[in-house]
Amino acid sequence: MAIKIVVPELGESVLEATVSRWLKKQGDFVNVGDVLVELETDKVNLEVGAKGSGVLQKIEVAEGKDVKVGDVLGTIEEKAEEQKSSSPAPEPAAAETKDVKAEKEVEPVPVAAGKDGREARQAAPQVTPVASRLARANDVDISQVTGTGSEGRVTKADVEQFLQGQGQVKESEQQAPVETEREAPPVASTTVAPSASAQRHEERTRMSRRRRTIAQRLLEAKQNTAMLTTFNEIDMGAVMELRSRRNEEFQKRFGIKLGFTSFFVKASVSALKAFPQINAEIDGEDILFKHYYDIGMAVGSSEGLVVPVIRDADKLSFAEIEKQVKDFVAKTDQGKLSIEDLRGGTFTITNGGVFGSLLSTPILNPPQVGILGLHKIEERPIVQNGQIIIRPMMYVALSYDHRIVDGREAVQFLVHIKQLIEDPAWMLVEG
Repeated sequence: MAIKIVVPELGESVLEATVSRWLKKQGDFVNVGDVLVELETDKVNLEVGAKGSGVLQKIEVAEGKDVKVGDVLGTIEEKAEEQKSSSPAPEPAAAETKDVKAEKEVEPVPVAAGKDGREARQAAPQVTPVASRLARANDVDISQVTGTGSEGRVTKADVEQFLQGQGQVKESEQQAPVETEREAPPVASTTVAPSASAQRHEERTRMSRRRRTIAQRLLEAKQNTAMLTTFNEIDMGAVMELRSRRNEEFQKRFGIKLGFTSFFVKASVSALKAFPQINAEIDGEDILFKHYYDIGMAVGSSEGLVVPVIRDADKLSFAEIEKQVKDFVAKTDQGKLSIEDLRGGTFTITNGGVFGSLLSTPILNPPQVGILGLHKIEERPIVQNGQIIIRPMMYVALSYDHRIVDGREAVQFLVHIKQLIEDPAWMLVEG
């Protein structure tokens, strides 16, 4: 009996995906639960497992193709479990030349049909979608690439390094005939430097589904909102001094460092309560005010920006916020964010300062109408009580949808955050 491999439900508001890579080949025997194919959505990557044991009879959708929920990816010809061991084991070769051995070392050894399907899964290297596309574009056998990512995952940088190594090998191979020609008299050898045009290189790669979605959403945000940005600067001295005094004790008590993020999350929640229209959204001709505070934290990854959400941030302690942020960063690095991690959000915070950004204009994350941009902390001269002093300053930016947020509220929102960060004791007073 044939078992269809179908695209499962992908999560809320996610209707399409891209076939990132097949972990099995046609003709492979698979067991129940074996991962067959990886799908890339605009939010996360999903694995599709086998719902029966048998032979992967046909792959219907090739890698790189787009699919929708319910589409058939392939079929499995269901067979009894004991049929796995009926395939004769390959006989060992009587004698192998050095050339044959070398060739076998280069090419990946397929797993015999009689072995457990889990062994085949372990043999297949874990590869990021970007690295997989780059490898296919350059005819690279991914099993020959050493992964340096988390849990041995092969990244784009690993493939690029492998390609550079191949280029060096090819150059050394091309130099060998030149040495032979020098021994043959009496022809004089001349070295012709490659022209500048010969060294110019272009590469075309298909945008990942996530990057395509990011591009589309950012363009829609610019076209469909009346977006403006207002700026302010914050003296970070008080928070830095508090962290310096309490960080060691905080870490011993809660098992995590006290960072800047929790301060800005708490300050943002307080400001959103004071200016509820910035925690709202436009629904047709209505304004939908939200009396809960799900704060999205923008996290950068090699495949594009993702925004996991801290839910009910107003009810969390500083330690709980810091732990959630650390968990989100780890999941992003490992490609393990779930749809639930990314769903919803009423307001977003993005921190370009971790990459060295001094000032930027963040773009809205619709249907949200506000996003707070944090930047690099830099010592600058400021005037305080008639004296010029050096203080650790940070520029902050609030981008907002002017359709429901006026400039007065936007400016006061940033001033509210500035007051709390410069005097964090007020956060304790507000609870």
